[in-house]
Amino acid sequence: MASSSFRRLDAVLVVQTVEKLRHRIGERFPDSGLRGVADALVSVASRARDTAPSLANPIWYLRLLVGFVGVLSVIAVVFAITALRQAQLETGLGAALQAIEAGINNFVFLGIAFVYLLTLERKAKRGRALKAIHELRSLVHIVDMHQLTKDPEIVLEEHTPTASSPARFRSRFELARYLDYCSEMLSLSGKVAALYVQYLDDPVVLSTVTEVETLATGISGNVVCETSPALMIARSSASTSGSVSSGW
Repeated sequence: MASSSFRRLDAVLVVQTVEKLRHRIGERFPDSGLRGVADALVSVASRARDTAPSLANPIWYLRLLVGFVGVLSVIAVVFAITALRQAQLETGLGAALQAIEAGINNFVFLGIAFVYLLTLERKAKRGRALKAIHELRSLVHIVDMHQLTKDPEIVLEEHTPTASSPARFRSRFELARYLDYCSEMLSLSGKVAALYVQYLDDPVVLSTVTEVETLATGISGNVVCETSPALMIARSSASTSGSVSSGW
């Protein structure tokens, strides 16, 4: 039991981790836009927890429709064979050929309908998954926008802001925490996206999830590179003063 729990993502634990991150951001930066993004991520993650497992369940009305069309196809074949034999016996070869043509047309039409209906269930599930994953992709870009102007060099060196300069952190520690939260949100966005492919074995969904994870990983790597200078100095300050050790 314990080993199997480490082979699949637990949607409940993923949501709990996202909620804990939102609380941490709210406590540290209660009025920040990042707190709003965290709220949105909690909402998306909660929806994924509730809806992703349903992707593994059959859509019964579509399956019943497919079965109905399949039965109609069999009936059409039987009817065509019966009509062909009757036409051969009663009216000769010309009528038999007409019966064959009509039977083939009906069979082809029903066959196309049957094949199309077979793909409807997968398409419906794929559409639901892709809609949620695209929302996660947007959240990843929004997190990137929030960290875009958070340059550690601003707090490491003296600078003169202009009238158009964005609001900056004055504390090295707070900047390091902000960027660290951004990195965590990016990572968790990828985990929430992975919940959908865990329940739906579809190449299009898998490819889209991989793209979101790659995007989030790439941006997170940039955030880590930005964080390193401020983080090292913030930790150095914390170890000497001991006043901010509880914030980690």
